[in-house]
Amino acid sequence: MRIGYPCINRSIGCTANHTFRLAGYSDARLIDTVSRNLDCLERILDWNLKHGLLFFRISSDIVPFASHPVCRFDWAGHFANRFASIGNFIKKNKMRISMHPDQFVLINSPDEGIVRRSISELAYHAKALDVMKLGQSAKIQIHVGGVYGEKENAVKRFIANYTALPPEVIRRLVIENDERSFSLGDCLRISRKTGIPVLFDSFHHECNNNGEHAREALLLASETWKKKDGILMVDYSSQAIGARTGKHCESMDIRHFKAFLEKTRGLDFDIMLEIKDKEKSAKKALGAILGPS
Repeated sequence: MRIGYPCINRSIGCTANHTFRLAGYSDARLIDTVSRNLDCLERILDWNLKHGLLFFRISSDIVPFASHPVCRFDWAGHFANRFASIGNFIKKNKMRISMHPDQFVLINSPDEGIVRRSISELAYHAKALDVMKLGQSAKIQIHVGGVYGEKENAVKRFIANYTALPPEVIRRLVIENDERSFSLGDCLRISRKTGIPVLFDSFHHECNNNGEHAREALLLASETWKKKDGILMVDYSSQAIGARTGKHCESMDIRHFKAFLEKTRGLDFDIMLEIKDKEKSAKKALGAILGPS
């Protein structure tokens, strides 16, 4: 089991998701921003390795506006050596990487323009992982999307648009269950039609399920992952006290986490902690797994 957190490390004083306003776009501005993002990503990954955190979600903003028509610059070619070097560090140290595009990526939208832009965004994410020369276990996760008042039609559109995606996107794409619209059962049904792996979100499953307990749910999701995909990825969080249902907690509830570990004892998966204080809770989680040193 590898433990990780998404996008931002608040302990090292830099961020790998610098961006800028679209109105201020220039190739020179892009080069400078990506250079700074890659510098910080290297620092984050080095920090993670030193602290035993071997799973990390790279920010979608690592290359700002990469999927936008304004960007005609060959960022992948210009930064090929930098990306490859980072990829070598990841592979050498047996780390796991994922990416998670923003919520505007909706390949089941009835709006063809949204679908087209979503595919462009997914193609950018796939290129970022490809230029790092990472294997197929480096994944891009998305939600199934919206219901749009017609859930079955929304599922059919997802399947139709998924099967038409470029192969470099299909090899990396996974879907996760969400807290309102598409449960684990819905995702498994889509997986049976398409072969897409299902990432299991334990917190969303607590909010929206079909009665499957955590261990059963993990096993069902795990069966959708082929050897080339790597082991199952799991997102973990818990409910923020006093907040709307589905809001992630600010810091790890260690008792809740240990209960989850107990329920899933003996199962192998990599776990991404979607908790607000990021690496602080990731270190707590690692301590809970390893026990007293």
